[in-house]
Amino acid sequence: MTIREKTEEQELKFFSPYASYSRYSRGRDLEEVPCDIRTEYQRDRDRILHSKSFRRMKQKTQVFLIPEGDHYRTRLTHTLEVAQLARTIAKALRLNEDLADAIALGHDLGHTPFGHAGERALNEVCQDGFRHYEQSVRVVEVLEKKGKGLNLTWEVRDGIRNHRTAGKPHTLEGQIVRYCDKIAYINHDIDDAERAGILTEEDIPEECRQMIGNTTRQRLNTLIHDVVVNSEDRDHISMSEDMEHMMAELRAFMFRRVYHNKIAKREEDKAVKLIQDLFHFYQEHPDLLPVGYHLLREERGESLERVVCDYIAGMTDSFAINKYKELFIPKSWHM
Repeated sequence: MTIREKTEEQELKFFSPYASYSRYSRGRDLEEVPCDIRTEYQRDRDRILHSKSFRRMKQKTQVFLIPEGDHYRTRLTHTLEVAQLARTIAKALRLNEDLADAIALGHDLGHTPFGHAGERALNEVCQDGFRHYEQSVRVVEVLEKKGKGLNLTWEVRDGIRNHRTAGKPHTLEGQIVRYCDKIAYINHDIDDAERAGILTEEDIPEECRQMIGNTTRQRLNTLIHDVVVNSEDRDHISMSEDMEHMMAELRAFMFRRVYHNKIAKREEDKAVKLIQDLFHFYQEHPDLLPVGYHLLREERGESLERVVCDYIAGMTDSFAINKYKELFIPKSWHM
């Protein structure tokens, strides 16, 4: 019996009956020989972790565009925080930690530079629209490994596709990530906003502070405990009605005070213009796209608009800015 098979046996003995067992995964689009050490979901986690798209998230905006300071979150640190919360909840509920981890690590791979401002910019100019959760799936199915994709399991791709608020993941592990995404970004965005001087703890509604907590640590502890207590030995993941309502109130507060804050977001209009100018430029000059995107058009019949979106969405903040300077800002003349 291989190490993987022993691990699968342990899952069957220990996991909740509502868990996603590695042995019974719905599999991959292209069948592969199983690993003798790792389960299917462990392999998926490793493939995401070692992908180029994952590494690029370290230079993609979470909330504050290109912040000056080492302690503000990026898209990568957000992803790692979501993954840690998801593992904690999955372990407490005897669900598949590796599946939750893989979904969490992959859920934002398709995010644009400049966060939701970049997503909005592409959505406005693309005829078919642009949504980061769909792009994340496209990254793992098509764009990684020079157009071959990562060939992930169905369960991981389903969790990535459905991590948004309106999503409906088919696995409990995917449902955990859906909650953890909101729990993580609300709390770490409060922390970053306080660091930026946009908020203080006292600005947070009193009702929220009394029920959820007065610090990031307290709030995370309260929300995680609520998910675990209300999901234990059940066939779905949920929060108590009161806590869900209070988290929604906190999220609405963040939209009013931070996500739509004119000071915090004063550079976003520039970011939107930058992204859209790049989009229109490559629509007019497709010959300047990297060779891999030409292959997508030739071998898969992808539209020019789609591959231009792929290229821009994959850029980091700094790469997009430098590319804009290269294409649109005159250089000083010299011999």
